[in-house]
Amino acid sequence: MSIDVGAHLKAVRLMYGLSQRELAKRAGVTNGLISLIEQNRVSPSVSSLTKVLAGVPMTMADFFTLDLAAKRPVFFQRDELPDLGANGVQQRLVGSPLPLRSMSIWHETYAPGADSAERVVAPPGERGGVIVRGRIELNVGGETRVLGAGDAYYFRNSLPHRLRNVGREECEMVSASAPPPNP
Repeated sequence: MSIDVGAHLKAVRLMYGLSQRELAKRAGVTNGLISLIEQNRVSPSVSSLTKVLAGVPMTMADFFTLDLAAKRPVFFQRDELPDLGANGVQQRLVGSPLPLRSMSIWHETYAPGADSAERVVAPPGERGGVIVRGRIELNVGGETRVLGAGDAYYFRNSLPHRLRNVGREECEMVSASAPPPNP
């Protein structure tokens, strides 16, 4: 299967909302070069195309494997978010059908007294979140803090951690982890 590099570059540029001039400025090339590539009047060298793609930014591998015809969902209704929680903890995963996600975003609720149970072995990466309402006790690496609405956290996922609702009402938060854990 061959790819029309010019048409593909133009589609990528438009997908990012860039003019030829803006892409050229970001990539450190002339806008004439961008125009010539998009019109297939020149066949860019690997180094030239790499430099142009750095203006997006996008790797060469991503450029050649990006399926512009495949429409990936962008918006998700509440009932489309699978609940992967248990024991009074509701963990709804945003974008679950998307392959090769580079992060996981969660809408979480903890019933009063609900506990995540300590996670000692976790995948490498980072985790963070913001409390929307209620209170949650967070223990990370032996340090404990009770967080309320508007408070936030961010830590290395490899540290032992535990979340517990110590309030009398449900605690709601939005969190993210990268890279995504294997559910």
